[in-house]
Amino acid sequence: MNTYSYSIDGKIYINLTNRCSNACDFCVRVNDSYSEHSLWLDKEPTTEEVINSFQKLDFDGTKEFVFCGYGEPTYKLKEILEISEYLHKHGKIVRLNTNGQADLIIGEQVAPKLKGYIDIISISLNASNAKAYQDICHSEFGEKAFYAMLNFAKECKEYVPVVKVSLVDVVGEEEIKKAIELCESIGIDLRIRAYIS
Repeated sequence: MNTYSYSIDGKIYINLTNRCSNACDFCVRVNDSYSEHSLWLDKEPTTEEVINSFQKLDFDGTKEFVFCGYGEPTYKLKEILEISEYLHKHGKIVRLNTNGQADLIIGEQVAPKLKGYIDIISISLNASNAKAYQDICHSEFGEKAFYAMLNFAKECKEYVPVVKVSLVDVVGEEEIKKAIELCESIGIDLRIRAYIS
């Protein structure tokens, strides 16, 4: 069964793709821990299928909708923008959780395209330097994924009202300290998040 959207903690999360440019050591894709339903998609949904899936949930009572899902949402940028437009027409807040490699995935600058569509963006930092990032995340783009992610985060500050980066707490105290210093140097808020096991 395809789960295109699901509700947790008063938010509706949107599942667009299985595809991801990373293969992170700590990814929930290993244990499928987001939902009682499998989030692995047999096929990627259309805009209409995602919007229709909201009918099974508390659409009217939900304020925030999050593109997160099981893969990297920006592979489906067209659908993100179309669904976001629909949600904004209904007064919803739209958040995008991403690995920040959209420019490499799409092949062009993505941050300007998010203006007016995404209200909050959360970008997975995961490490304080390119080598550590690649050792943990195993991006198909190699170490340049780290630099693309940082550049994307800085560019998003111009187009998205709220920009945050996150770090999973399993990376160790020293790495967390370095990540805090890095984020302070580029003026972006860092959120340390608990590992979901």
